[in-house]
Amino acid sequence: MDLRIMGLDSPVLSTLHHILDSANELEKSQSAPTRAYFQDYKAMAATPADVREYPNSYVFIVDMPGLKSGDIKVQVEDNNVLVISGERKREEEEKEGVKYLRMERRVGKFMRKFSLPENANANAVSAVCQEGVLNVTVPKLPPPEPKKPKTIEVKVA
Repeated sequence: MDLRIMGLDSPVLSTLHHILDSANELEKSQSAPTRAYFQDYKAMAATPADVREYPNSYVFIVDMPGLKSGDIKVQVEDNNVLVISGERKREEEEKEGVKYLRMERRVGKFMRKFSLPENANANAVSAVCQEGVLNVTVPKLPPPEPKKPKTIEVKVA
């Protein structure tokens, strides 16, 4: 499509059109990221989190107002990645004569992935959601015992 014919030949619109064309070509390609990948990326970008390190644990704090514990999933993947995900749904309750004038609250899927440090105990993760704030605690493994030098007995030949 030629944007000049339509009177829309601004550099910004040309760039946007080029990006969209490139995205369509990528989507058709076998090795290109899928639409689900981009949806996951947007979900991750829209889920802010704080991470704290304590002497004995790491704590991941994510605001999740209005969500029930059943709407939230916390997992540890094989390669030591903590995944926090879920979905916020729009209230389906519609009463006669009531309509939305504005809809600003975010709905849809959300997800965050965190690579856990080597000293994280992925087998002892706990999660608590209270007053719209999810706290995921990952205990630290105890530091390895320092290796003591091995004494070798010297024999007389």
